[in-house]
Amino acid sequence: MSQRLNMKKLIPEGYKAILGMDAFLSASPLKKSHKDLIDIRTAQINGCAYCMDMHNRTALQHGESLQRLFVLNGWREAGLFSEEEKVILAMTEEITLIHQHGLSEETYQLALQHFDETYIAYLITAIISINGLTRIGVSARMQVPAVVEKYSS
Repeated sequence: MSQRLNMKKLIPEGYKAILGMDAFLSASPLKKSHKDLIDIRTAQINGCAYCMDMHNRTALQHGESLQRLFVLNGWREAGLFSEEEKVILAMTEEITLIHQHGLSEETYQLALQHFDETYIAYLITAIISINGLTRIGVSARMQVPAVVEKYSS
């Protein structure tokens, strides 16, 4: 499967605007580990291999463990994620799959037990931002760089 188009070249102003939300989040109080979990889980759900590759690499640079990355898709059963992280992952799934039922009241109330409303607003913004970017990646068929690396833990 070859890449369809390059949004950055075709509409640079639009692409820059979309990336602007990510730049905003980089300067926010959102923890890098939280953003990494959101980015990777969203990429997994949306099937964006390019984004999975990029965000897993970023998470590794931020100190994330290989074991947690390997089992992220099974986070409920893994026993490796904190209650706070489980809430973030549940929010990520419910907002990414918004057509099913949206962010449930149960998950929102759990989020309020761990975060204030401002931090929840940042989490929701991060989920919305990466959903836009992964949808570009899938629609444009962005290609994973052909780099083979071996990791050790």
